[in-house]
Amino acid sequence: MKLVTFDDGKVGRVDGDTVYELDVPSMREYFERGGAADTGREHALAEVRLRAPIVPKKLIHTAGNYREHEEESKRVNWSHAIAPWIFFFQNVDAIIGPDEPIVYPEHLTEELDYELELAVVIGKTGAWFDEEAAADSIAGYTIFNDITARDIQRREMESGVFSFCKAIDTFCPLGPWIVTADEIPNPNDLRVELRVNGEPRQVSSTRNMTPTVAQIVAHYSGAGYSAGDVLSTGTVSGVAGFSEDAASLYLRPGDVIEAQIERIGVLRNPVVSWQEAHGEPAPPRVRS
Repeated sequence: MKLVTFDDGKVGRVDGDTVYELDVPSMREYFERGGAADTGREHALAEVRLRAPIVPKKLIHTAGNYREHEEESKRVNWSHAIAPWIFFFQNVDAIIGPDEPIVYPEHLTEELDYELELAVVIGKTGAWFDEEAAADSIAGYTIFNDITARDIQRREMESGVFSFCKAIDTFCPLGPWIVTADEIPNPNDLRVELRVNGEPRQVSSTRNMTPTVAQIVAHYSGAGYSAGDVLSTGTVSGVAGFSEDAASLYLRPGDVIEAQIERIGVLRNPVVSWQEAHGEPAPPRVRS
């Protein structure tokens, strides 16, 4: 089943070309309740505006789970190690949905990058899950594009942590919907591809993840999960910032990103300038 949030925040399930509206005020509450009944109202999928499928209480970043991403960072002598078992929280106010614009904050960064990630939606409140319980806690999957300002990230990593580089407004595209776990029996073998203006940049598979999805969910369950929380699983190789010609690959206004994961779909977002988004020039350049 595909679950969507649409128009002014309505929740629905998609069947073919139709959205069947559900009797629940938000997607997070859908998971807190353990489901919801149909209202009887139907909408044509082509005529609704899809929003980010969920705004969770917590969006947990995990990173370093793909050896290939770690290796590409070493090839370009990235300033700090991208090691396994990295954990931090995302700013949920930065979440945007499919076709919503990523705003290029030119006063903050000149190195805007993309990171395609499989995201897990937790369906059960709890903590300290073993691997079996962790697998059973997964309610569904969606696509996450972890937009990152690499120049800010390098400065932040001098202190050993990074967060703001990924938490800036509009830097958290999520969607286009949540596919329930019963439709993806093996999340550890999904083809993934991210394209910029139709050009493939990241092409890999979740089978290249060092831990399994269930192991990641179990490992971080000590933080405690609420039903509807979202957990990212890290990115694959092919990011602009770890390429030998990064400057030519960083995102610019006018670019269109398509993040695709097998059995889920495509999350599409354009990049727009500050001027286009806000109707005025960007603030003065900020430098640390």
